[in-house]
Order: sequence, then structure tokens, then C-alpha cells
Amino acid sequence: MGEVKQQYEVIADHVPAEITIEEEPEEYVLRYRLKRPQPSVATEALLDSVREEVINKVDINTDQLDDSENLSKTREIFRDKAEELLKEELPETDDERIEAMVGNLIHSMLGLGDVEILLNDNHLEEIVINSSEEPAWVYHKELGWMKTDITFESEEEIYNYASEIGRGVGKNISSLHPLLDAHLPSGDRTNATISPISTQGNTVTIRKFARDPWTITDFIDIGTIDKDVAAFLWLCIQYEMNIIVSGGTGAGKTSLLNVLTPFIPPNQRIVSIEDTREISLPEFLHWVPLTTREANPEGQGEVSMQDLLVNSLRMRPDRILVGEIRRKKQAEVLFEAMQTGHSVYSTLHADTAETTIKRMTNPPIDVPETVVEAVDLNVVMFRDRRRNFRRVLEVAEILEDDEEEGLDANKLYTWDSKEDEIHRENDSKEIMDKLEMLTGLDQDELMDNLREKRQVLSWMIEHEVDSVEGVGRVVAEYYSHQDKVVEAAEQNKDPSEITRGG
Repeated sequence: MGEVKQQYEVIADHVPAEITIEEEPEEYVLRYRLKRPQPSVATEALLDSVREEVINKVDINTDQLDDSENLSKTREIFRDKAEELLKEELPETDDERIEAMVGNLIHSMLGLGDVEILLNDNHLEEIVINSSEEPAWVYHKELGWMKTDITFESEEEIYNYASEIGRGVGKNISSLHPLLDAHLPSGDRTNATISPISTQGNTVTIRKFARDPWTITDFIDIGTIDKDVAAFLWLCIQYEMNIIVSGGTGAGKTSLLNVLTPFIPPNQRIVSIEDTREISLPEFLHWVPLTTREANPEGQGEVSMQDLLVNSLRMRPDRILVGEIRRKKQAEVLFEAMQTGHSVYSTLHADTAETTIKRMTNPPIDVPETVVEAVDLNVVMFRDRRRNFRRVLEVAEILEDDEEEGLDANKLYTWDSKEDEIHRENDSKEIMDKLEMLTGLDQDELMDNLREKRQVLSWMIEHEVDSVEGVGRVVAEYYSHQDKVVEAAEQNKDPSEITRGG
């Protein structure tokens, strides 16, 4: 037994599990241990009997599991019937124990076994199965990669999990189609590969969708962004600047986009377009979320991001949020939306502001520089893998280069790695002028507005306003009654006193 780093409980479908993370002398990585109640031999026999009876009475077959809606209904029917049978067989057993037994049955019959516990552990970002020859791995938000003690009996067991995930979204994985991109009903992104494409065995990789989405106050609190940059981006979003968020894989691009969206005024119509739902906005906003759909095995029924983009322009949106720019046609529609007066936000894989410009103006995106000028701001995210945190690396405005033909990134803010601080680097050459024109305020008045926004952000942090709904309501109240909110922040009142609906 090594040194215990963390210990906590996770509950999945009423099944309690104790999680212990420890350091072992023989291992080079931490060990993630999962302990849940194990049934006795007699109870196991009873559960097998109940399982068989439920299967016969509920008539579960693969046709019922071909999409997430049917799967959800089947789980509910299975749960109700199993609970009824167990209460008949074990009338003296309390409800909590019965519910845990039913949860275990659901995990084994309609779920992913012990992996279901991992899916409900909010400390985890990633769950990985590499083969039946080694245990599952997980990526912990604070502690990084670690081995679990969850193992798999065979490659067939892993294949069955992948197949089950595919059926839930109407896809299949087979020797003819050995790669699978899908998502779980919870929204978690899933990738699977099978042998011999993956030479060591079948794999499943699950990137978890945040159950409790980050907010701007969370990001400031943990140092991902500072109050000066947050206030500046708030001002830019309020007055409809177009923003591209870029960064490497796992840098936090979508998370940043998500935390900035509550700054959109509540009287504007928002359309979001994603491959998998990740954006989460306050419920009271005028928001229409759209998601793409891949073709079925016969090659029919695809709804691409470009299709949704074109359609969204007919929906009279004020703001358009796009999950990620990947292809030329998609980018052309996106920039057309910018040029026709829509405020657009999206993400892009690029490590710096300069690289962002190159990626947008070269294949495979390859749109003209004159079109890219419609982007007002580029915010670059960075993931420091050694210290295991994410930071806003750069905030830059995209300008026409005065000395050379082409575009230039004027960096307004940059992150200093040694000091772990974000510093002001250059004055704005265009954004502040645009804001003067849009707001009717002069430079001094804009600076006062930014100071007010910083104060409101500090106030929310002090009072632990850290939910999407809570932040959204304070921002919405600010737009309706700016003086009242600023006064409340100055007097350090309870934010709930000045917001409507809690």
C-alpha cells in the first residue's frame, strides 16, 4: 500500500464506489483504485436469475439499442422491472441496497461495466482502454495520467463495449469499418479502434463532457485568465466583435468559448453548431443548439457543419457559435456570416496568433486574406503539460500588415511562463477605435467601462458566483441596470439580491 494522494466517493446509477488514488513504490505512475460493494455468492445467483427474467419479460434486443433515445427508454424499463422483481425476492432489503443492485445490473447488461463508475467521476477528463492485456487508464484533472485497477477479460469484451457505443448512435464497428467516432448519451466523445488496425488490441477512448461547466469566474480563480483580459473580452463580446479561439489539442479552446458566451446580451438570438454538444449557456438566453449528424452505414442522412451553417443564416441569428473550423467550404460560410453582419465565434487548431493566420489562409482551410480580416480578435489557449494547467497565451487583433502584403497579429496580451502572469504587450491599433465607433464612448469612458467590468468580475468571485446560470444572470442584470449592478458590486451586496430568478 503506497501513499494515498486522494480518496473520495463516486455514485453511478445508485452504485456507490470508493476511489483511492495512491503512489506505489514499484510504479512510475499513480494508481487509481475503485472499490464497490461486491455481492455474496447467493446474491450473485439471485441477480443472475433476475437478469434472465427481466430479459425475457422486457424483450431486450439490439433493435431497441440503435439510438440513444431507445437506449434510455430501455434502461428505464429494465430498471423498473428489475427493481420490482428484487423487492419481491428480498422484501426485507432497504431501498438503497435494492437501487444499488439494480444499478449494477444496468452497468453489466446495458452499460460499460465498471467504466460507468469512471464516467461519473467528475475528477476525470479522459478514460482509455488500450487492450485486454493492461488495465484501463484515466486522465485526472489535477494528477494527470494514472492506471486503474479495472481490467478486461478479453478483446471481445472491449469490442462489445465499442459495438454498444456505436449502436447508441446508429453506427457499427467491424472489420470493414474498424474505426468509430461516436458519443455516449451523456455527450462524452468516444473513439474506438479494433484489431488489426490497433495492433496491440481493441481500444476505446472517451473524452468526458463537463457535467459542471467552467465559468469565467472559475477561469479567473484558477489563473487561466486574469480580470483585465476577461473584462476586455467581455467588452468585445458585448459589442459584437468576431473572435476565433485557437490552441493545441486539449488546450481548452471550447472551454474558453463556453465561459465567454454568457457575456452575450439576453435580447439576442444565438445559434450554436457543434459535432457534439459541449457548449452550455444560461437557460434564459435565446439559444438554439444544433449538432451535426454523420451518414448511416448506407451513406445516407448526413448533416454536415456546412449544412447547418448555411441553414443557420436563415434562422435570423444575432450570434453564431461554431465548434471548430476544419474545411474551406465551412470557413467560407463562416466568414460570409461575419461579413454580412453576424457576430461569429469559433475555434481552430493553432498554437500561436501567427499560426492561426497561416492556418486560415493556407490549405486545407485556405480562405483569402481579405476575408480573414473580418476576424477582430484571436485568443490563443495553451496547455502546460508539465505543470498541468491551461492559460490564455495570447490575445491578438488581426490586422493588415502596413509594411508587407498580408496579415499581421498585433498581440495585446501575452502570458509570461516564468512569472505565470498575463501582461499587456501592445496598444490596440483597431479594436479600441471600433469600440469607440460602436459604443459612442471615448477612450477614457471605455477605460471606465473596463474598470467597472473588472469590479463586477471581482465581486462575483468574492461571492462565489461560479455557475453558468449565476454568472449569466449577473451579466444580464448588468445589461439591464448597469448602474444598479456596479453600485451593488461597490457596496459588496449579495449578488442574489439584484438578480431575477435566483
